[in-house]
Amino acid sequence: MERKKHAVVTGGGKGVGAACCRILSREGFYVSILDIDQAAGKGLEQELNSSRYLLCDVSKAEEVRKAIAEAIKHFGEIELLVNNAGIQLYGSITETSEEAWDRLMNINLKSYFLCAKEVIPSMQRNGKGVIVNVSSVQAFITQKSVAAYTTAKTALLGLTRSIAVDYSPQIRSVAICPGTIDTPMLRNALSESPDPQKVFEECEEMHLLKRVGQSEEVAELIAFVASGKAAFMTGQAIRIDGGLGIEIAGSRREE
Repeated sequence: MERKKHAVVTGGGKGVGAACCRILSREGFYVSILDIDQAAGKGLEQELNSSRYLLCDVSKAEEVRKAIAEAIKHFGEIELLVNNAGIQLYGSITETSEEAWDRLMNINLKSYFLCAKEVIPSMQRNGKGVIVNVSSVQAFITQKSVAAYTTAKTALLGLTRSIAVDYSPQIRSVAICPGTIDTPMLRNALSESPDPQKVFEECEEMHLLKRVGQSEEVAELIAFVASGKAAFMTGQAIRIDGGLGIEIAGSRREE
């Protein structure tokens, strides 16, 4: 009998990461859940069969090495890496401290490099694998006061292309670029506003579909990209953004 496939999901305890873990588990994967949030990670491990939570600060090389080695020891070689961990910090270049810049880059960009670096040898031993990097629609369009975030998310498109070129044909790499998704990170950002509900409604209005996305919608796309149905897809950035940013301002005519 063929061995079940093994997926590693970073930032797997909440939001899009947790949705990925649930859907990949449903699709028959062993799932290694990497997260710094122990309560969320352990709770998801208890919920899902064939999953294991590993405490890991993915911005630190030694912790990543240990977590990936433990994941392989427990579930075997890795077929799928979902690089999803991320934070959001606000500020223009002049408003962003060096410490804040480095923190965001370490989590939103460096961790993707570190995890890929550790997982790729396992995929090479396997003879195949898929790396999905969760970027953002802000790799294409942006807004005020997100200089570090949009820089990191844009850089992920280059990392995705580089992995695809350097490790094909055995390893595929795809970037997924969501619009506004209803996650704990979004809700936390909204909570800093005097009127969170108003800002949430403004977020909905920005999208052509007049709503924000759900974590499960992004996770379903990731599961598709990781499947054999997408076997001819690599090096690409795929937007799942409800039409955010494609309409020219003032282009609608009154009916």
